Amino acid sequence: MGGPTANNSDKRIGVVLGDGIGHEIVPATQRVVTAAVTAAGADVDWVTLPLGLGAIESHGTPMPDSTLAALTELDAWILGPHDSASYPEPFRGQLTPGGVIRKKFDLFANIRPARSLEGVASMVPDMDLVIVRENTEGLYADRNMFAGSGEFMPTPDVALAVGVVTRRACERIAHTAFTLARTRRRHVTIVHKANVLSMTTGLFRDVCRDVGVRHYPDVQIDDEHVDAMTAHLVRRGRDFDVVVAENMFGDILSDLTGELSGSLGTAPSINSSDTQVMAQAAHGAAPDIAGRNRANPTALMLSAAMMLDLLGERRADRHLIGAATRLREAVRSTIASGVATADLGGLASTSEFTETVLARTLRR
Repeated sequence: MGGPTANNSDKRIGVVLGDGIGHEIVPATQRVVTAAVTAAGADVDWVTLPLGLGAIESHGTPMPDSTLAALTELDAWILGPHDSASYPEPFRGQLTPGGVIRKKFDLFANIRPARSLEGVASMVPDMDLVIVRENTEGLYADRNMFAGSGEFMPTPDVALAVGVVTRRACERIAHTAFTLARTRRRHVTIVHKANVLSMTTGLFRDVCRDVGVRHYPDVQIDDEHVDAMTAHLVRRGRDFDVVVAENMFGDILSDLTGELSGSLGTAPSINSSDTQVMAQAAHGAAPDIAGRNRANPTALMLSAAMMLDLLGERRADRHLIGAATRLREAVRSTIASGVATADLGGLASTSEFTETVLARTLRR
């Protein structure tokens, strides 16, 4: 997914609080990332940017042009969850800030691992797979048009949605999935619904398979209908390695695998193009617990570790790769030791959990 950038010494990372619990879990993640990068022998320069309800108050819009301009200059950033349902009109009905960012920077690959953690109850205790989700088109109407939405109503009683699948998008997400599989157990499962959506998801299946056969002969390939795949994941989730899917199927399956492996509160996620990467946990802004020091920062911390890994790989920067390993191990060992937030059955507050992760990040 891209080679090293021109400036390996530039460790500027954007940070966007978002809404709700973002104001707690993003600073917590920022602290442990800083500690991990410093412990690995480097430093990080944070670029704080407005977005969401706070930006409406300060800039008159949830997605300021100044934020987009600043992100253009960055290779990586952490995005907190946003609560667009609480925005005043006309912003509530517009494309979400995350959606605007995905579109502008063509973050076509949404990578969502599902791995069981010691200390977290799991329905599939030995699950270790990755959902690779095509992020720009497919059956989600908010992502498959240059302007406007692929969902519309020609009359008050008829609603229509357009699904878009292109060979180019299928090829690049397939390369992402097969490249990732080579670093794991060399097995890719293509998810589709070609028995019903034969042209659209059939094209997705066929192009992904062709990419694998032509360019990755060392990787095993199989495919599953999306409805059958849900049952397989529940029954034998341990058998899967890398799963590649179009947008909506990937979204649904990654929520399922997140819960099967433990909790959405522990499920990391990045959105990436060939040159930029955004760490963004799959869960929402949880306004019901915002400001109460109860939020679980695990998913965002692990997302940030994924961001550091990919950034380090692209830049051939051992400091960033080392920082990612430190952070990931600190989070996992913290939970394994019994320190966890209430959603995972623990007693720790957000700040208590963060302090423990911070200490373990610095420990060697």
